Amino acid sequence: MGKLKCMTIICLLLSTTACIGASVQPGERGLMWRPLSEGLSKEPLPDGFYWKAPWNDVYLYDVRWQSYMESVDAWTADDLQVAVKAAIILRPVPQEVYYLAETVGTDYYTRIVKPEFLAAIRNVISEYSVLMIPEKSADIEHKVQKVMEDKLEMRHLAIQSVAFSDVDFPQIVLTAIEQKQAKEQEKDQKEYELLIATKQADITRMQATGEGDAIRIRAEGQARAQETITKTLTPEYLRYKLYDSQTAKMVLLPDDLKTPIFINPGEKEQAAQLPKSNQSAEVKQAP
Repeated sequence: MGKLKCMTIICLLLSTTACIGASVQPGERGLMWRPLSEGLSKEPLPDGFYWKAPWNDVYLYDVRWQSYMESVDAWTADDLQVAVKAAIILRPVPQEVYYLAETVGTDYYTRIVKPEFLAAIRNVISEYSVLMIPEKSADIEHKVQKVMEDKLEMRHLAIQSVAFSDVDFPQIVLTAIEQKQAKEQEKDQKEYELLIATKQADITRMQATGEGDAIRIRAEGQARAQETITKTLTPEYLRYKLYDSQTAKMVLLPDDLKTPIFINPGEKEQAAQLPKSNQSAEVKQAP
């Protein structure tokens, strides 16, 4: 009876150790390794749990996007050294992890990506002067990414982006950059002042033009009025107005005489209004 129990326990232990499982987490791909039969399986395993024999194994590959940061010293086109901190985001192509395992392995970044990444940064930065790096940082990042895509085209890796997080310049370069920025700010200030002065001159000119137009309009109106008056002041109208006025003196100038005769049509009425005593006095005094 004791021997039977021992045999049962041994069988249970053997069956347990013979059925060992492996888990593939979400965001991973697995490759089953069967050394006693087919070897490495070409079909990637999606996330899940898989039973395997104790002598088999499962290689796991993280196929999520991962960021790798590197610091590199690079020389510019004008022979100045800059320290660059750059990041590259990449991942294995999920459907091609078998070929990645066959050619490189799980340590693909250390073996092939990092050396190419550092070399690409140095080569691209060497095409630019040190003062152009801040202005052309986006172009430099794009060029580095293009170089990496070409280098890793057949390596079963996908690149999402390349970005520079920091660039350290020598002190002499920082001084030159500050001076350049100060000159640019001074230039912008002068351009702004010139623009304001131009706008003010335009406003003054428009105001002067408006005043001139007003004067011209008034002068034209007065000229038209004078022209109208001149056209309507005929000799007949002037004679009429001369006869029509009771207080005005009338001047008669016959056609055959050159000497005018002045007549005051209001003298008789004034004499009639004088007292009789005054009239008689005036008569007596008259010779």
